[in-house]
Amino acid sequence: MEEKKALKDLNLINRFLFAEVMDDPEVNQDALSIILGQNIRLLSSPQTEKEHRVSPLAKSIRMDVFSVSEEGTVYDMEAQSTYQTDLQKRSRYYQSLMDSSLLEPGVDNYNQLNDSYIIVIADYDIFGLEKYCYTFKAMCEEHSSLPLRDGAVRIFLNTRGKNESEVSDELVEFLHYMENTTDKVASETGSERIQRIHERVNKAKRSEAVGMRFMREMEERNAARVEGRMEGRKEGRMEGRMEGRIEGRMEVRREDILKLLANLGDVPDNLTEQIQGQKDEDVLMNWLLLAAKAESIEDFASEIRK
Repeated sequence: MEEKKALKDLNLINRFLFAEVMDDPEVNQDALSIILGQNIRLLSSPQTEKEHRVSPLAKSIRMDVFSVSEEGTVYDMEAQSTYQTDLQKRSRYYQSLMDSSLLEPGVDNYNQLNDSYIIVIADYDIFGLEKYCYTFKAMCEEHSSLPLRDGAVRIFLNTRGKNESEVSDELVEFLHYMENTTDKVASETGSERIQRIHERVNKAKRSEAVGMRFMREMEERNAARVEGRMEGRKEGRMEGRMEGRIEGRMEVRREDILKLLANLGDVPDNLTEQIQGQKDEDVLMNWLLLAAKAESIEDFASEIRK
C-alpha cells in the first residue's frame, strides 16, 4: 500500500494517477483488454470520477473510471491501495447504482439492461488465496452448472498473486506494473499495451496541469486531516470542480451522439437542440447507447420519446 509520494513517484495503483491515465480512451481499452483477455473497443471516451446517486437521500458513489464498449457493455474500474474490509459489499452497491442509470424511465424490457463489470485492482489479496484474479458470476446452488444470466460480473485483481500459470503473462506483468510503475519495469515487458500505458503515465507525470490538480488534492487532504472544520469548504471546492468536469463530459457525450446520428443522415435542427439542451449526464449516456444501436434517425427520435 502506498505512502504519500510526489506525483513523479506515484505508482499506477494510486487512485489519482489511475484516473488521470485511464481517462485516455486507448489506454483504457488496453487495460480492459489485458484484464479480460480480449480486444475491447470503447464506444466513447471514458468518464473519470463519475458520480452515481439514485435519489437526493441515497448515498452517492464516485467511480474511478467508467466506460462503455462498442457492444454496450459498461465497465467500472477501481484502483485500491488502501486496505478496506468492505470491498465485497461495496462492489455490490456500485453495481446496483450503475445498473439503476442504464435504462430509460418507462422501459419495461429488462433484457435491454447492459452487461456490466465491476473491476477492482488492489495491492493486497482480498480473499487470501494468493490468486491474481477472482471472477464472480451468479450460479445456482442447487445446480452448479446453471448460471444466472443477468450479465453482472465482478472481478477482483490482486497485484501480489502467485498463480502465474493460471492467468496470462500479460496480466501478471500489468499487475506487477500497477504496483511498480517505473521505466525499468515497463522496458522489461514484452507487452505493447503496457508500454503504451507507460507512455501515458509519463505524459501525465510531466503535465503541469496534472501536477497542479495533484497538488490541490494533496493540499485539501492535508487540510482536512489538520482541521476537521475545513471539511465543508473542501467539499464545496471539490463539488465546484466536479461540476466543471461533469459539464465537460456531457459536452463530449452530446458531440458523440450527434456524430453517430450524422452517420445515419441529416440530423433535424429540433433534435440537435434537444440533444444540446439535455443536462442530465445519465440520460446522455443512455442516448449515446441508443444512437449506437439505432438504424435510422427516426428510430433514435422515437426511442428517446418513450
